[in-house]
Amino acid sequence: MKKIIFALLMICGFVSCNLDENPKSNVTKEPVFNSEDGLKLYTYSFYNILPSASAATQMDNMCDYSVRTQVPDFIREGAYSSQRSDIGWDWQDWQRLRNINYFIGNCNSPSLPEAVKQNYIGIARFFRAYYYFDKVKRYGDVPWINKAMETEDPDLYSGRDSRTLVMDSVLSDLDYASKHIIMDTDPTSSLITKAVVYAFKSRVCLFEGTFRKYHTEYNLSSTADEWLKESVDAANELMTNAKFKYTVYTASGISKAYRELFTSQKAIQSEVILASVCDKSQSVLNDANWWWTSSTYGSRISLSRVFVNTYLNLDGTAFTGNPGYKTMVFSDEVKNRDKRLEQTIRTPGYQRIDGGVAVAAPPIFSYTYTGYQPIKFCLDDVYYDSGSNNDNTIPLIRYAEVLLNYAEAKAELGTLTNSDWEKTVGALRARAGITGGLNAKPTTIDAYFQASYFPEISDPTLLEIRRERSIELVFEGLRFPDIIRWNKGKLIEMDWNGFYVPAIEVPMDLNNDGILDVCFTYQDPVKDPIKGVTYVNVDPNKGGKVNPQQLKNGTSGELTWLNNLPRKWNNKFYLYPVPESAILMNPNLKPQNTGW
Repeated sequence: MKKIIFALLMICGFVSCNLDENPKSNVTKEPVFNSEDGLKLYTYSFYNILPSASAATQMDNMCDYSVRTQVPDFIREGAYSSQRSDIGWDWQDWQRLRNINYFIGNCNSPSLPEAVKQNYIGIARFFRAYYYFDKVKRYGDVPWINKAMETEDPDLYSGRDSRTLVMDSVLSDLDYASKHIIMDTDPTSSLITKAVVYAFKSRVCLFEGTFRKYHTEYNLSSTADEWLKESVDAANELMTNAKFKYTVYTASGISKAYRELFTSQKAIQSEVILASVCDKSQSVLNDANWWWTSSTYGSRISLSRVFVNTYLNLDGTAFTGNPGYKTMVFSDEVKNRDKRLEQTIRTPGYQRIDGGVAVAAPPIFSYTYTGYQPIKFCLDDVYYDSGSNNDNTIPLIRYAEVLLNYAEAKAELGTLTNSDWEKTVGALRARAGITGGLNAKPTTIDAYFQASYFPEISDPTLLEIRRERSIELVFEGLRFPDIIRWNKGKLIEMDWNGFYVPAIEVPMDLNNDGILDVCFTYQDPVKDPIKGVTYVNVDPNKGGKVNPQQLKNGTSGELTWLNNLPRKWNNKFYLYPVPESAILMNPNLKPQNTGW
């Protein structure tokens, strides 16, 4: 795809410029808009709006369960403002929108069949909807622009349109796309099809419906159900229309199938609806291993213990119902759990290839701060660990998400049935090896999960759907938007905790292979270190300064990281600020978002 786009831009260099002006080479727009091949090539230029494979593995960089090297400036009091020169990178990219609008405005050649033109306009309108949905999530009210403006156009200095107008326009674009795009599915999962449109529509409408329901300050809650019904209908089209044939991928069994979705070279077509495709032969690669294993390149993201505690036992019961769960060591707490846990983080039995030999690979504390080290997107060979070497294709939209969108929207509407539960949450849990509670909605509340995350929710079904969504879609870039739409920004303030350490100065075997892996210590330097053991200093006053890595009880307890730096949520963070530089250029963009 990248090579096709490059070829297009070389041949038709005027695409992103003013196509009404003929360059000296006498190239005109007619060769593009008078042929189907021209339309196809032009629409390929829109795909750069989608996340790259590398970006797609890093999109949950800031959320409640991601423990990372630094507390993000966005949630540190006084560290982020509308005056910062590094904000608003996505506010300034209006050229992408102009490229789309120019295409829509000029795709009108009488020499082409109407269905052909409508197909490509449908693709363009999908991308316009995608573009604007991202804008609304970040900024709320934004200018709605549906034409390719020139430098003299007075509308360049228009104000911001209301959220309702923009989101109604997004929905209209998606409805047009679903009606007119010709291709139902794509065997490579890389092109925009009807299936992609319906899946994305289910995401957009669930977001907007729940945002309006839980953000009552907007006075839009009376319209929330309309959006939730649209989400249900879009998801239902994929679930019931025989031409789509998507399903939950289970071919390789409960211990492999989930993770294979993220490590396969080719998208697993039965479940992956849209993907960022990598191909070594085309030199299109990603840096997932580098990001998720490096002690210096990435953010060293690991899961928090409070989140890991929400993974169920294999029998479908709550792990936190186990006696003594609070003081279970790592090798014990990960046993007999939802199989997605061992396919998301390093657990006992996990191995990597080093020089052609499979070797044990417990969590390594040159990367992880909590002990819960992710593997979801990583390839199991150290060859891939440095640079952009990965050739695994990364899903952007999966059928699993569609099922969860359907379940959540119906639960919010109060219409979810036992049958709905079985074919959505039940199907996903069955893929993960869970045996209990698959066929009927839950009737009891998990007190730990409720208290930790959603004390205001009393519906056990809705609670379990939110649990399922967080686990199934972990690290796939949807958690922060979920927190935003649920009005749960306070979750960002949660302490960052890790696995339980019984005592300092006692080396631990993390994967029960008889080899000691890590020791938590107050010694600096360590006297008589054991070869192969990583020593982590947890002295609260290391070097006379507050140590960011400590044990909760001083010499024992859960690992903690950076809890000396508070994470402060302010409700203004539900929207980003419009950059002051943009307001200076166009004062009509005022008023600034509340609180900024």
